[in-house]
Amino acid sequence: MTRFHHKEHAEKQSREMFVEAALEAAGSVDNGFNLKDSGALYLGYFSSDMFEKQGHTSALMADALGINPIPATRVEAACASSGAAVNMGIMAIASGLYDVVLVGGVEKMRTLGTGEVTDTLAMAADVSYEAAVGFTFPGLYAAIAAAHFDRYGSTWEQLADVAIKNHENGKLNPKAQYQESILEIANKIGKRKGLEFDDPMDFLTSDLNPMVADPLRLFDCCPISDGAAVAILASEKVAKKYTDTPVYVAGIGQASDTMALHDRPELTSLTASKVASKQAYEMARIKPKDINLACVHDCFTIAEVVASEDLGFFEPGMGGKAASEGRTSLSGDKPINTDGGLKAKGHPVGATGAGMVVEMFKQLRGQAGERQVSDPVYGLAHNVGATGGTVTVQVYRR
Repeated sequence: MTRFHHKEHAEKQSREMFVEAALEAAGSVDNGFNLKDSGALYLGYFSSDMFEKQGHTSALMADALGINPIPATRVEAACASSGAAVNMGIMAIASGLYDVVLVGGVEKMRTLGTGEVTDTLAMAADVSYEAAVGFTFPGLYAAIAAAHFDRYGSTWEQLADVAIKNHENGKLNPKAQYQESILEIANKIGKRKGLEFDDPMDFLTSDLNPMVADPLRLFDCCPISDGAAVAILASEKVAKKYTDTPVYVAGIGQASDTMALHDRPELTSLTASKVASKQAYEMARIKPKDINLACVHDCFTIAEVVASEDLGFFEPGMGGKAASEGRTSLSGDKPINTDGGLKAKGHPVGATGAGMVVEMFKQLRGQAGERQVSDPVYGLAHNVGATGGTVTVQVYRR
């Protein structure tokens, strides 16, 4: 994958970032890999039409990679675009149609200003019943947070602990947008105003962390990012030609839900996350307790809390408490977002699900450096489109 960042790729087009990620993917193969040996390409890209005024991006990427005339398909499922692309690639191999495929995603978001990006992302919500009356994603996830607080007594301080933890993890990830702790960021900002902080919570409760949509503040929100990520999928038989230590796909799931939050029976859970993870667990023949680490879709801090409950790691209402107790940290019993998550690693929408696969590959092969989890066997990737209109889950095995 490329680094996910808001400035580093300013002069690049999406095709350049995707090629960079694909070349790194090929270079990671132990016995070498020629991209032209791929049978197909599945590309996640949410809104090339708005961000780059460019459609037909799957063929564009295949051309840039020099892998024509293989079939290339763009997959659009909002923020779950590359998670869905990964699932399509897995199914293509499982069907026997292809032995090897490329899957990945890209998003070039910083061609637009923050307001225009917010409006573009809002197209992934229900345009008639949410966006039309002023709901953007910070507001929608704020509604989820408020409902969770009301139902379970969870607190904003627990959400702040999620942000602190994910920035600590991002600090250890050279591909993350933010490679600083929140305290380091706080003192960098504070220095300009003659302020010094000893505790990140003092900064997070200050006016320097403004309210975005009550109860969510600025540091509860993931950043706008550019970036790309690519993975190579192969059948078990063919994979042995390329490496002695492949990472196996043990199970996958995917589900959908009503687009508008007001049509759902509750706001404190994403039904599609429960359904997709149940499918993946059953295919893998494991239980949630068997998962050693997870990358979950923390577009907002409340999203990580809800995901940790929907995926069966913690009882409903206990996800925030688990984060505050350190259970989801690198040394905890259920490490979550070891790469910094969307919160610190960044969220180039179409690349996020594929970026999670990169982290699974590194962790399950023991190549994650300072953020390496101790002896993992099973890892889970959870990618959410919008507020759960689409959810993809994959379980990976060492």
